[in-house]
Amino acid sequence: MTAEVSEAAAYPLRRCKTIHLVRHGQGFHNVAGESDFKAYLSPDYFDASLTAKGWQQVTALRNHVRSVGIADSLQLVVVSPLTRTMQTAVGIFGGEDIVNGADAGPALMVDGVGMEKHKAIASSGAPPFVAVEWCREHMGLHPCDQRQTITTYRSLFPAIDFSDVEEDEDVLWSPTERETKEQLFGRTKKFVEWLLKRKETDIAVVSHSSFLRHLMATFGDGCSAQVKSELHNYFANCEMRSIVLVDRRAEEEFKGATTDFPGGIPAGSDAPSDTCEDN
Repeated sequence: MTAEVSEAAAYPLRRCKTIHLVRHGQGFHNVAGESDFKAYLSPDYFDASLTAKGWQQVTALRNHVRSVGIADSLQLVVVSPLTRTMQTAVGIFGGEDIVNGADAGPALMVDGVGMEKHKAIASSGAPPFVAVEWCREHMGLHPCDQRQTITTYRSLFPAIDFSDVEEDEDVLWSPTERETKEQLFGRTKKFVEWLLKRKETDIAVVSHSSFLRHLMATFGDGCSAQVKSELHNYFANCEMRSIVLVDRRAEEEFKGATTDFPGGIPAGSDAPSDTCEDN
């Protein structure tokens, strides 16, 4: 039997992951760069933190992910290890603000981080958070995209797991050279490979404009112009897009949790009715 080619695509659900891509909220470097692009070269915006408006954007998205049920199903939050992305991640997907230190366990963010001196945020009731350098912003030249030491970040964001970051100092960012587009595309590929190896199937990723745009540019072949635009357009501050990531090249037998059911339990005769036609 020859089947007609379909405009739709079907994949085993167990080979799919739901990924919620988020760009960080407005940072002080965004405000300065809006009027003068050269501000991105200024050391004044080193590892820029969220503005008051950035925190308002975080609150708006936090309310949204709770209203649509994402907060209930999320299994992991992956975040670029810069202040503005970690503030955004814990503000959206973390617990409540900590008042008078009344929370059990380490805080996702301690009190007073960043220029706006936001309140501490609890880890209770939140999924695990892990920092990954693969999803950092386009690196080099711009001090706003240079990170602090991991030792410093651990003191500011105690409940974030930094064990995947190999170096305490920022050895990836260069003051004299900009990461090439080829290198950035290579990094997006490594990041996708890392995601596919994770056991979690419902994951939030909090990253940056250029990284997310280069990441999404690798997808969309064979799609309509409308679908491509939904994938490829620039992310606004604190915009979230939910996508399905499919492992189409998997060669090993799947051994994780799945909604599939093998059938034939209890076993019995089950010859398909069209067996006679095939023979």
